[in-house]
Amino acid sequence: MSQFTPDADWLHWHQSPSKPSYVPPAGAVDAHCHVFGPGDLFPFAPERKYTPCDASKDQLWALRDYLGFSRNVIVQATCHGADNRALVDALNHSNGLARGVATVKASVTDKELAALHAAGVRGVRFNFVKRLVDALPFDSLSSIAERIKPLGWHIVIYFEAQELPELYDFFTALPTTVVVDHMGRPDVSKPVDGPEFELFVKLLRENENFWSKVTCPERLSLSGAPTYDDFVPFGRRIVELFPDRVLWGTDWPHPNMKSHMPDDGHLVDMIPRIAPTAELQQKLLVANPMRLYWSD
Repeated sequence: MSQFTPDADWLHWHQSPSKPSYVPPAGAVDAHCHVFGPGDLFPFAPERKYTPCDASKDQLWALRDYLGFSRNVIVQATCHGADNRALVDALNHSNGLARGVATVKASVTDKELAALHAAGVRGVRFNFVKRLVDALPFDSLSSIAERIKPLGWHIVIYFEAQELPELYDFFTALPTTVVVDHMGRPDVSKPVDGPEFELFVKLLRENENFWSKVTCPERLSLSGAPTYDDFVPFGRRIVELFPDRVLWGTDWPHPNMKSHMPDDGHLVDMIPRIAPTAELQQKLLVANPMRLYWSD
């Protein structure tokens, strides 16, 4: 039993997702998911913007196996702040089948970075979504980027499409591989070849160190579950243009969803709609995440 009470409008993750019709290739990686707590063991951060329900590592492993995946990349959730203990605990109990993306502050020591690396962390996440952070992390990101580069880590950035113009020059000056969460959260009511999404395509086209996660139709779609049809042209365009620099993940346990809680089986069935060939699926689900997270 957690010592924390979830927010009154918090939607619990799906207790009985459907079995997907799509069978992922052997070795497939869910490259974007989270663990929350359990809160009695790993308390949520005092400065958090939301209080979730528990979502443990064992529940994540059970979902992984049920959906037909082999590995996970666990991304530190903002509700835990820069306290990475829940993440590290999950990595240490994964039998080498999980890697992590941590959140760190500029005050992090080299010893702490080395310990995170030993646990399986291979990246650091920075949040530029203004409603989720008190201040945008320009200064800390610049200093941390230089320190993690020798470790071979990458940076994960989370932002919304309307914010990209003002952030573009800062992002493109970063010295590491950079992975963008959820395609930079495009407005899928706008044209897939319109100026807003074209700027994101330009970011990837002109900066070969940039990757994208083609994730979260449940967050981006306006047409809705279970097929999220308006998401498909955006995800497919990025996969087909940049097949060697894309990742896919469930985003389980789907933090801060307000409209509905997605069925993870339906999300898996989206994969062949955005990666329509076996070759693209192999890159998206196996080759790319293995190269980025398990190459050492």
